[in-house]
Amino acid sequence: MLENNKIEQNGGGMIPATVSLPEITLRVILLGVVLTIVLAAANAYLGLKVGTTVSASIPAAVISMGILRFFKNSNVLENTMVQIMASVGEALTAGISFILPALLILHVWDGFNYWQTVVTGLLGGGLGVLFTIPLRRALLQDKSLRYPEAIAIGNVLKASANREKGDLRSLTVGGLVGGLIALFQTGFQILADTFNFWVKTPNFVYGFGLGFSPALIAAGYIVGINVALSTLLGIIVGWIIGVPVLTFSYGVPDADTANAIAMMTWRSHIRFIGVGTMLIGGLWTLCTLFKPVVSSMAASFTSLRDIRRGKKAEDIRTERDIPIHYVIIATLILLFPIFLLISCTIIPHDVEMSSLFRYFIAGFSTLYILIGGFVFCSVSAYFAGLIGSTNNPVSGMLVSALLIICLIFMAFFTTQLWGNETKEMVGAVVAIGSLVIIGGALAISNDTMQDLKVGEIIGATPWKQQVMLFLGVLVTAFIVPPVLQLLYTAYGIGGVFPRPDMNPNQMLAAPQASLMATVAKGVFSHQIEWGMIAIGAVIAAICVVIDEALKKRGTRLPVLAVGLGIYLPLDASVPIVIGGLLSHFVQKRLDRLYRRGRAEDDVKVATHRHHGLLLSCGLVAGASLMGVILAFPFAIKQSSDALRIMPEGYGTLSGILSIVATFLLCVWIYRVVMKPQKS
Repeated sequence: MLENNKIEQNGGGMIPATVSLPEITLRVILLGVVLTIVLAAANAYLGLKVGTTVSASIPAAVISMGILRFFKNSNVLENTMVQIMASVGEALTAGISFILPALLILHVWDGFNYWQTVVTGLLGGGLGVLFTIPLRRALLQDKSLRYPEAIAIGNVLKASANREKGDLRSLTVGGLVGGLIALFQTGFQILADTFNFWVKTPNFVYGFGLGFSPALIAAGYIVGINVALSTLLGIIVGWIIGVPVLTFSYGVPDADTANAIAMMTWRSHIRFIGVGTMLIGGLWTLCTLFKPVVSSMAASFTSLRDIRRGKKAEDIRTERDIPIHYVIIATLILLFPIFLLISCTIIPHDVEMSSLFRYFIAGFSTLYILIGGFVFCSVSAYFAGLIGSTNNPVSGMLVSALLIICLIFMAFFTTQLWGNETKEMVGAVVAIGSLVIIGGALAISNDTMQDLKVGEIIGATPWKQQVMLFLGVLVTAFIVPPVLQLLYTAYGIGGVFPRPDMNPNQMLAAPQASLMATVAKGVFSHQIEWGMIAIGAVIAAICVVIDEALKKRGTRLPVLAVGLGIYLPLDASVPIVIGGLLSHFVQKRLDRLYRRGRAEDDVKVATHRHHGLLLSCGLVAGASLMGVILAFPFAIKQSSDALRIMPEGYGTLSGILSIVATFLLCVWIYRVVMKPQKS
């Protein structure tokens, strides 16, 4: 047990580097293709309906384990390969469905062009995989990043492969509890996902909200107290202080309830404060990553040169990426089709524009996709390690990327004798068209870094994982366009309908794509909240100074976690705080029970912590898997209320029951973790 704990903390692989097992096999490819298609289709509906997707890594790992067990000679590395390929289906689908429908909403497209969408997916997904290859060593060696979902997947796979009864029991019990709570929350709706208490006065609104997701509580337990407290600081700044101050300053919006007013204030003001915080925090994080990333790339070139000269043996199996010179060559090759895509299809043909200016805009967009894409993919990959891929604020980073390119286009377009409406249309279309490629890359880097961490825990070969990622991109890019077109034909998207006689109540709102369209148009029409973004930038600068001071004392204030607390709704951020505080209380109790430095006590503390980690992993896995299962009846019934039992109008009762259930869940986790364990 203690040995396994060392594996979790130090990143050593379960399968030693000296052992070579089959990883990419025919059954792995076939199973990976099937799961990629299924999970991509399910998440396309969710992405357009509610603006979020369910991380496919854990469900894919669990399903592949169950199927591959029927083969006598299967191994855990094959599970890892299936899981990493299937996760691409969800990630690339999210990157496309969050942005591309904005062209429908802007009335530029009247449907999803198949080949244009396929090429966009291939280019964005391919760049996402290529960008993460030089980031892998630098980010996986950062001990401050816990990769909560990767640790969950890794422990599930290890316990299953080793048949460790204690570990399997903890994972199974945690999974059942997490899945049951998620079923009663999202399916039956007897328990609420969130509970809000906001009070409206004539001059302002104040209050708070809670979230009860078992997966996010468990993720908070894994990431620990520093991220939890930083997120809590963001919640206080954005919600506890921000909502009253902003409603007092801008006036109370016209809405039926205080809760609706708070959400309107968040959408129109607070969310942009979070964007400003994450934008500056992301740039600072990139500065801290610059040296290790460059060192990693330089080491790869040096190692490759030494191997060719016969001065060095080939790298060990578990450290072998796709060679860095192949990565650079492939990236440069992709820039040419990106340039053609933008110049020939994305920039409207009916706009009076010289060929020179058209190619200039296409060339700049291509360069921005290369540089800006790598920057935002690096931040996204860092976020995946910090708080997990499911809770990664992908839309916040996409808004940041969109704001930057729109501002630059505004400067370029001042030379053109166009009307304001033409500038707004052309700028928004080209910016969103470029953003789709960045969005695909960003979403891929988010999930990919978790998957590469799983490979490190299990002992997979990195270059083989990267090959499976490319296969996942290839499959998904050809599947997503017909799925999006089918959904558009069946329901309509973002207020746009293919036929005049369609039911608006069944429309897919596409909230993320609507946000991108609104932001792009808002920049060119000078209706964006620049003041809020500036406030967020100031907050980030202050947090950076505090973090540097705290670093000398052995603690941290991650600025991106602060931005996360501001940007996310309370039902997504509060559970992380609850889980982090719970892990802190457990650690404090262990510190009082045992004496640090004594070998026997250190073993007992490690055993308790390992047990809590496995229980949290089970909660994450169970709740995530239930989310995917529920997506199917929701899609069939065309409603997220398909399994609802609790009558409407009993929201307060559901909220109270959720508070009680969450309290009992925390007590249960605490008691199970503190129960005496055999080391």
